[in-house]
Amino acid sequence: MPALRCLSFPGPRASIPANNGGINLTTHSSPPNLCAKPSSLHPSKTPHKNLHLPLSDLSSDAREKILSLEIMGIDSARALSLNPNLSAASPDSIHSVISFLLSKGIHHKDLARILGMCPKILTSSVAADLIPVFAFLSRDLNIPDSDFRRVINKCPRFLASSVRDQLRPALIFLQRLGFKDAASLAYHDPVLLVSSVENTLMAKLQHLVVMGLSREEAVEMVLRCPSLLTFSIENNLMPKFGYLVKEIGGGLKELKEFPQYFAFSLEKRIMPRHGEMMEAGMMLPLSLMLKSTEEEFKELLAQRKR
Repeated sequence: MPALRCLSFPGPRASIPANNGGINLTTHSSPPNLCAKPSSLHPSKTPHKNLHLPLSDLSSDAREKILSLEIMGIDSARALSLNPNLSAASPDSIHSVISFLLSKGIHHKDLARILGMCPKILTSSVAADLIPVFAFLSRDLNIPDSDFRRVINKCPRFLASSVRDQLRPALIFLQRLGFKDAASLAYHDPVLLVSSVENTLMAKLQHLVVMGLSREEAVEMVLRCPSLLTFSIENNLMPKFGYLVKEIGGGLKELKEFPQYFAFSLEKRIMPRHGEMMEAGMMLPLSLMLKSTEEEFKELLAQRKR
């Protein structure tokens, strides 16, 4: 059996874990998502424990890729599941992607999270996919090279997004809405730039209009609270608006004054605090009810009782 070499990445070297008996290479039959949600990330520290296929039965290239991903802290089975193209990618092509990211200021310790969230990046073309993204960050968003790492860590999906089909159309749409500071979008609301204009941004804006706002009012709310364009219509906007109208007795006037209402948890913040207010026989503006700390809120209730 030929000796196994691992990809040589700049930065700290890690030893191959002793428990490398096998790996689960099973992939999903449904089309994979390009990027996983951060909350679902659990970077592997040792090779995958579902021992379906011994490493010794794999080709040298396959073993090299698997062990290299695991050493970086990436669950190789999960990465293959989300990006089946990895199975055909050469170790050298993956190495070129890693080396390019490191050359752009990404730290070795960042790779597990970035590539674990978006394993599609591993099979990207440096010339056709990644270089245009960094050019977009620099030229369109005015991000200095020294801040590339900050922006990519904030939103790894930048590296899995097409400049032509996704990033630039989103930026143009947001600028037409009234967002003036492109760099601020990258630093604070980058998910807007990696969102579909038609299926996400326009759909959320249109839903605000359907709720009864004029387009101008909806745009003004979005400019004050950009995250409105990221909230789920079914799981956030609809139930929270319904609770505001039916239980709190509020409406569009309150939302225009405090669009950040939708950023608070219905179950953990809005409903409990509204319930406590009802028990105390008092009403507070939405902003005061939700933004105050626990101590401040209890003091407000105590003042009413006194």
